[in-house]
Amino acid sequence: MPKLLYLEASPRKERSHSSDVANEFMESYRESHPTDEIDVINVWDLDLPAVNGEMLNARYAIAHGQQITAEQEIAWKQVVEIFERFNSATKYLFSLPMWNFGVPYRLKHFIDVITQPGLAFNFSPESGYQGLVTGRPAAVVYARGGEYGIESGVEDMDFQKPYFDVWLKFIGFTDIRPVVVEPTMKGEEMVNLVKAFNRDHIRKIAQEV
Repeated sequence: MPKLLYLEASPRKERSHSSDVANEFMESYRESHPTDEIDVINVWDLDLPAVNGEMLNARYAIAHGQQITAEQEIAWKQVVEIFERFNSATKYLFSLPMWNFGVPYRLKHFIDVITQPGLAFNFSPESGYQGLVTGRPAAVVYARGGEYGIESGVEDMDFQKPYFDVWLKFIGFTDIRPVVVEPTMKGEEMVNLVKAFNRDHIRKIAQEV
């Protein structure tokens, strides 16, 4: 059965611009795909393990083809469970605000947990890195207070969209459909215009995936 995973990266709930636009996607998606399974994950609600100690030891042991210890196996099991939930979907929706020109630290923590050798990617000296989360579409809603597009004069300060785009491609995504909600810091009227501009676009993406 087709399954949509919605990964939400804002803790602001109804006050979040990224979540608000993503909710337009969800509404349209449910109308267009009434029988699909949907899994919603807010990274702020997850019990994410620390990326240290035995987890890192397990990561490097696995990367080098070595046997892991019992302690490392326990730590690695947490990683595998979180990754398998992420990897179980056939299509994805991500929504994320810009924080200090980048992504929220809780989203970065989630990425660091699941981006593991043998799970999200493989590596060999002959072929290099190969993403393993393949053949699935991803819609991404980016929200930011300023304007960071080409020729904005501050595009070099955007570490949100370029970073997340590179990560998606690194783990195997090729069908990536971005929606950029900006600027959100220029008053309610401007925000409403920006959202209205993106509303039809995001609903169309939801119908097509």
